[in-house]
Amino acid sequence: MPFIHVKIAGPELEPAQIAALQQGVTTLMAELLHKQGTLTAVLVEQVPLAGWSVGAEPVARAAQLDAIISAGSNTPEQKARFIAEAYGMLRAVLGPELSDISYVVLHDVPKDSWGYGGLTQATRAKGAVAA
Repeated sequence: MPFIHVKIAGPELEPAQIAALQQGVTTLMAELLHKQGTLTAVLVEQVPLAGWSVGAEPVARAAQLDAIISAGSNTPEQKARFIAEAYGMLRAVLGPELSDISYVVLHDVPKDSWGYGGLTQATRAKGAVAA
């Protein structure tokens, strides 16, 4: 199921913000992309603000949300809605200083090229293992 990596630059995140990001993206994955929330892994990582720029200019706060999903498992409309709502969730949790140039990226990976527990998603899709 999905792996989501959320990178945040800016003021130190509060534990409640980290929890809100983890819960928010897990909920969006389940509700909009029909992924199993119990199998959705989320890593929230704080990165140095000095290392992030937009147009070669510093920013007050920026984010990138990368999510790995199985290729062909969602429609373009579902993915567009996820991207819009995920950005809205980022802004709600991180505040209005979040740069508009903060990305949400869905990586459609072939089912035979990723997995968890030592099994590919293709193997799981064939019903060899309940997941």
